[in-house]
Amino acid sequence: MEKNHFYKITVQWTGNLGKGTRNYRSYTRDHKVEIDGKPDILGSSDPAFLGDKNRHNPEEFFLASIASCHMLWYLHFCAVEGVVITDYRDLAEGVMEEDKSGSGKFTKVVLRPQVEVFSADMKEEAIKLHAKANDYCFIANSLNFPVEHKPVISVMQ
Repeated sequence: MEKNHFYKITVQWTGNLGKGTRNYRSYTRDHKVEIDGKPDILGSSDPAFLGDKNRHNPEEFFLASIASCHMLWYLHFCAVEGVVITDYRDLAEGVMEEDKSGSGKFTKVVLRPQVEVFSADMKEEAIKLHAKANDYCFIANSLNFPVEHKPVISVMQ
């Protein structure tokens, strides 16, 4: 039996400076992401596209969704397999290529999880479980390019 999960958000543009989109510079790219019962997320476009550098942009959201989905699956599989993770930090990077028309797409994402395990005997399995997490990650499975993983595993001191 398959399950369907439904997600609902509201994206509200807040960048009308009084003249709407009269021209390319007459408005800001500011917006907010609203999810019922949760704090709003303030967004804009990347500063390269006239966005506010102090707000999150869709490209960052995209990279964050890949990295956090991977982390959540990874922690799940570690718990199931008896690999005790005591710290996890991912230094994720993505490459978006823009073509001459102004359109573009992400072509590469590299996750660089820095993972701390409880004991040295857990290191080998901790490395292997990244592949399994990638196989299950809903976001990675929705992409049209592979996600690379370059984990670094250390032992708790």
